[in-house]
Amino acid sequence: MNSHTKTTSMTPHFFDHQHLTDVLAHQKHAYSRYPLPTAKERIDRLARLKRILVKYQDQFADAINQDYGNRSIGETKIGELLTCLEQIKYYSKNLTAWMKPSKRHIGIIHQPAKAWVQYQPLGVIGIMTPWNYPLLLSVGPLICALAAGNHAMIKISSASAAFGDVLEKALAEAFPKELVAVINGGGAVSDAFCRLPFDKMIFTGSTNVGKTVMAAAAENLVPVILELGGKSPVLVHPSIDLRDVAERIAVGKLWNAGQTCVAPDYMFLPRGKTAEFIGHFKTYIESMYPHLAHNQDYTSIVNDKQYNRLQGYLDDARENGANIIEINPRGENVADVRKIAPTVVTNVSPDAQIMQNEIFGPILPIMEYDQIDEVIEFINSRPRPLALYYFDFDQARADYVAQRTHSGHFGQNTVLTHVAQDDLPFGGVGASGMGKYHGPEGFFSLSHERSVMSNPKLYSLKYILPPFNKPIHKLISKTLLR
Repeated sequence: MNSHTKTTSMTPHFFDHQHLTDVLAHQKHAYSRYPLPTAKERIDRLARLKRILVKYQDQFADAINQDYGNRSIGETKIGELLTCLEQIKYYSKNLTAWMKPSKRHIGIIHQPAKAWVQYQPLGVIGIMTPWNYPLLLSVGPLICALAAGNHAMIKISSASAAFGDVLEKALAEAFPKELVAVINGGGAVSDAFCRLPFDKMIFTGSTNVGKTVMAAAAENLVPVILELGGKSPVLVHPSIDLRDVAERIAVGKLWNAGQTCVAPDYMFLPRGKTAEFIGHFKTYIESMYPHLAHNQDYTSIVNDKQYNRLQGYLDDARENGANIIEINPRGENVADVRKIAPTVVTNVSPDAQIMQNEIFGPILPIMEYDQIDEVIEFINSRPRPLALYYFDFDQARADYVAQRTHSGHFGQNTVLTHVAQDDLPFGGVGASGMGKYHGPEGFFSLSHERSVMSNPKLYSLKYILPPFNKPIHKLISKTLLR
């Protein structure tokens, strides 16, 4: 595909604000009629979702491939579809236990009352999905929403137009629109969507757009889970074999051509180790991707805007004295298919654009260090990242780094794969986001933790009512107020 070819939706979408408000009103009305689906009903909804994901898997993969120009089918099926199917199994297995009320302690002067927490659905969840993993990042939050007993409206990125059409058709086959609805369209639709009075909203995307979404949601006091980006650093200890590091970084950095929010963004190597690392890195890349231009396994940059942004970062780094090392086994022209060869950038300034902005592409800046504490200070001086990756088989040293830094996730000797772990919460901290989903956190964050307290016929507080000069008050003073 030529880099200037534009993918468009199979079905034109016209902005209709009334349509959005009508869909939300219908969902809220449907929820109010039946606000507490049973565990069996929720599990049945997840089973319906699983069946439709399996049925449409090829159409999903083909549509995402169309949106990208070339998106690896294997990456879509393993990284997105399989992760969703495993998540459905996990939630189906555990949600019955999570739904049970949680007993809580009652203070002595309030006995014999009882207290517990009920986990109640919130209502209608708004889900705003980015273009980089459109299946995973729309269906993943949907799984959490359905497990918690909610209804959901899903806004698909306009850069995922072909996929959005398929998802809308597939989910309409599985669910009535009053339970799950897919909304397609461009900027005006997105702006209107994030201003709707949902009961909670999940937004996945950039930090800058996240600020806009949060401000819009605040108009209706809608609580928001923000899953944002961030420059996720890699720190390598001198003791570790760089072959191990190079293999794992090659997989994590080049999966989806680096267009992953938790991809390793930049790297710190011990001084003098860069050339050795690049040699191993090159070997693994050539093994996975022996050619690039027409290799269906090596994903294109999603559109011209993102492609030009990445080229701009490289131009800026080059103009400021950085070394740009392309790893292109056959020396092919990859620009015509909107691909960027795996690229290492050395001698890079911390002030370069590529070190100031999230890269979101197959480009790896490398810096060298002398002391670990220098790197910790550098990381802590910047906005808190979505992930921090540390390579070292010594647990005490890993704990030292983990305890002195903040990040949404801390990965030791692994990158990227924590997103696919069902039992781990996913989310950022600070500039990389707020709130969590996946794991039990996904169920609880989309449930209302409603406190309940029940008194029996005996009202014990009557014994301590004024006047406060009774023997019981003296007993309280001697035994409790101390």
